[in-house]
Amino acid sequence: MGFTVERSHRTVCSKHLVHSCLIHIAIADDKIWIHRDGTGVAGDLLAAGVPKDRIVLGFYHPDTRKITDFAVC
Repeated sequence: MGFTVERSHRTVCSKHLVHSCLIHIAIADDKIWIHRDGTGVAGDLLAAGVPKDRIVLGFYHPDTRKITDFAVC
């Protein structure tokens, strides 16, 4: 027996539990670290007035962060 996302926030596929996190953020050293962004939260933060140099796209490799307009850390 499986569960639907609407009922229990779990999905069973081929008898294996699939767990996913839509968003994972943390605040460290006065910066907002986005480790997972399945919702567009980076755009929401920008729209709320948070400057790009305070947002770290933690889901990118540090070398890749250098070529974005966001904080490198």
